[in-house]
Amino acid sequence: MNSRGLWKERFLGYSQEMQKYLRYIFNGHLMFVMVIGLGGLGFYYSEWVKTLTADFPAAWIMAVVLGFFLTRSPIMTFLKEADVVFLLPLETKLRMYFKNSIWLSAMMQGFMLIIVYIVFLPMYTKVADPSKVSSLYVIILLLAVKFLNIHIHWYMLKYTEPSAIKIDFFIRLLVNIVLLYLVFADASHLGIILLVLLCGLFFYYRHTTTKKGIKWERLIELEGKRMMSFYRIANLFTDVPKLRGKVARRKWLDWLLTFIPYRQKSTYMFLYARTMLRANDYVGLLVRLTVIGSFVLLTFPSMVASILVTILFLYMTGIQILPVWKQHELKIWVSLYPLPAKLRETAVIQLVSCFLLFEAIVFTLVLLIAGNWWGAGVSFLAAILFILLFRGYSAKKLKSF
Repeated sequence: MNSRGLWKERFLGYSQEMQKYLRYIFNGHLMFVMVIGLGGLGFYYSEWVKTLTADFPAAWIMAVVLGFFLTRSPIMTFLKEADVVFLLPLETKLRMYFKNSIWLSAMMQGFMLIIVYIVFLPMYTKVADPSKVSSLYVIILLLAVKFLNIHIHWYMLKYTEPSAIKIDFFIRLLVNIVLLYLVFADASHLGIILLVLLCGLFFYYRHTTTKKGIKWERLIELEGKRMMSFYRIANLFTDVPKLRGKVARRKWLDWLLTFIPYRQKSTYMFLYARTMLRANDYVGLLVRLTVIGSFVLLTFPSMVASILVTILFLYMTGIQILPVWKQHELKIWVSLYPLPAKLRETAVIQLVSCFLLFEAIVFTLVLLIAGNWWGAGVSFLAAILFILLFRGYSAKKLKSF
């Protein structure tokens, strides 16, 4: 067994898979809209930074966000389902394979950490004295702490109890946040204690897991979830045969189905409503983008920024929910319904509009709570106009699926 050769083969296969779909992503219209949206947010971010005062909690905000990125340390193992059978007997010869995976994951996540830190720098330098904390020192510290976190996470994956992994995540998250806050608050000498604590956890878990075997099923499941996250994004631009969705019962949402009239014409409406409520791809997507959009709206109180953010997130949500149209295309019994095909299209468009209306209402409530009355009213009107225009766009888009 040549573990280096196996890892190189898996890495090249992963790279080719990414390149195949990235060509569609970077050539798609969604990327163009996102670039424009990010450019607009960047402009308003710079204008917002100018309004900050010395009492703004920039250190805490940076510590919490960067602390989360430090703690969350997924490892790209490139494992496949068949490996639990064919590679399990060779586990002792795969040390270099997993070592390469850990280092690659640490480098890529370290790069993302540096980008997030650079984004926060204008905010930090506005409210604090940048000469007290060197950026080079912070970057080196972030990379070192990420190295410790990703190795600790790797050792924890060898434990059988899922609760142990959750407790470890919470402890490391708390330690990372406090450590970074002490650094940004110019109290690095106290942060040394927490850094020593992380090092102690590193050596302790490495010693206690020396005789523990790799949990292959868990690693394969985590790798599958990681790839499915990328495939969901790629599915916006092209068909992804490997994409598999998960379905949850969600009985507590069944009351929403009572609003659908009990009649023959509502067949497709009932089918796709139940599909969208039970599939993680759609409910989870709506919740994530609504929460992220709400935080962005709170960050940029300007009326123009509120309109821009609202429309941008509504578009991102709508364009990612539209593929529900293809959810039942391989089920022949759906095509055998004695109903006009137009009813199916109408049902999907109406349900997507309902999702977008829910998101628009949440955004409006967030702006009202923040005291941005004019922004809330104008943004809601802009959202209604966008939803009406998006219905016409959806009708054309569904015909191309």
